Amino acid sequence: MESTSFLHNRYWVLRHGKSIPNERGIIVSSMENGRRPEFQLGSEGVNQAELAGKLFLKELEISNIAFDKVRICYSPFSRTTHTAKVVATVLNLPFDGPQCKVVDDLRERYFGPSFELMSHDKYAEIWDLDAQDPLVGPEGGESVKDVACRLASALVSMESEFEGCAILVVSHGDPLQILQTILSATNQHKESTSNDLVSRLQAVQVASILSQHRKYALLTGELRAV
Repeated sequence: MESTSFLHNRYWVLRHGKSIPNERGIIVSSMENGRRPEFQLGSEGVNQAELAGKLFLKELEISNIAFDKVRICYSPFSRTTHTAKVVATVLNLPFDGPQCKVVDDLRERYFGPSFELMSHDKYAEIWDLDAQDPLVGPEGGESVKDVACRLASALVSMESEFEGCAILVVSHGDPLQILQTILSATNQHKESTSNDLVSRLQAVQVASILSQHRKYALLTGELRAV
């Protein structure tokens, strides 16, 4: 992805490590279930998070970024909290300190009651819905547009709170795909006359752009600069 020069901070995204729901092949997307401790990382996921932390550390060193400029913003789900905690340990940052922050708007996309705790096989139905119309979600769940709106809000909040920082965003597959989609489109939207980040992010939340989010897929534990 092209450098997001319109932002005040540098961003990396990290999908959580392989979780117990991943191992069991089930969809855990509600806040209620997502926070349950039994749905945190499996042992392979912990290893992935440690590796991601080491890779992030290397990127910080290459870019000559001081540790006091590092921020970890993470989803409140147990699998993302666990991932962020492992990375903080690798970086030797206190997880309960000011450099690590839980952000509710980075939570998993809620796929609705008919998909919750069901098999991963049902994701294919969701991707089909998204391709047809990303403005309409599964029944009782969030559409791509719904998630894009709250991720844009999270980004605006981080941009207003931090300046000149290296921000690691620890979230989930769908939200991170959608975040990358709107960031890339906003960066390419050169003809925009507005310097207002809110307006620029809103302008790209259209079906033709949002329906492409699957091309930004991340593996579990994958770190990516955006």
